[in-house]
Amino acid sequence: MHDPIPTVTLPSDTAVPALGQGTWNMGEKAARAKDEIASLRAGLDLGMTLVDTAEMYGEGGAEEIVGQAIEGRRDEVFVVSKVYPMNASRRGAIEACERSLKRMKIDRIDLYLLHWRGEYRLAETVAAFEALKAAGKIGAWGVSNFDVDDMEELLAVPDGGNVATNQVLYNLGRRGIEYDLLPWCQERNIPIMAYSPIEQGRLVHHPELIHIAKTYQATPAQVALAFLLERDGVIAIPKTSNVQRVLENRDAVSLDITDEDWATLDAAFPPPSRKKSLEML
Repeated sequence: MHDPIPTVTLPSDTAVPALGQGTWNMGEKAARAKDEIASLRAGLDLGMTLVDTAEMYGEGGAEEIVGQAIEGRRDEVFVVSKVYPMNASRRGAIEACERSLKRMKIDRIDLYLLHWRGEYRLAETVAAFEALKAAGKIGAWGVSNFDVDDMEELLAVPDGGNVATNQVLYNLGRRGIEYDLLPWCQERNIPIMAYSPIEQGRLVHHPELIHIAKTYQATPAQVALAFLLERDGVIAIPKTSNVQRVLENRDAVSLDITDEDWATLDAAFPPPSRKKSLEML
């Protein structure tokens, strides 16, 4: 039996798993599609029912993979997708959303994000998101790659306070948001979605992380995920096309790291002591 996956509650009072599944780099090669679909389905079976994608990933290919993976199980899944900034005008965002819905063969995206800031005014994008919400095309909307000043600007526009999440780069090696953005969002009950929680695999080679993982008969990736699962209001979205890795990711929930070992990891991956520019991949 697995320990239950903790949940994070969105401003709408919807509870979602704190450990979901990402799809960056999926849908780019037909030869990998079968494995990608199988890994997402395995994750759903294990309760990792939040699936994050974007129109940018594989230029729609990842959304098509998601559509195939969730076919016949739509009611189980919390679907997150993102609009390109260049499509985030009042009309463009609505049209982009329709294309994403068609690729995934669904009638609603549960959470729709602005992928990063672009040329369109935030008020215009928010108006499009609110129109999509009113039409039942999306359940909620949020942003991605927004720093504190961006978030403050967003909250100042009409309906900007309806933002449901901010998805940013956050992992053991990228802790800059802990200085200001993470507490800012926590104080306002705006969940953080942490993309690249294992730094696209690079974190797993760190000697101290390897050492701590061996202590718990765990993998370095599991410890890296456990770090995020310890944080209030944080959702981790690791991506893998390997079913065995999906199982390993799920088991990260069961890790109980001691305060002493967290302190060791803090020494190896120091939290920020000053403001840093928001990092992106």
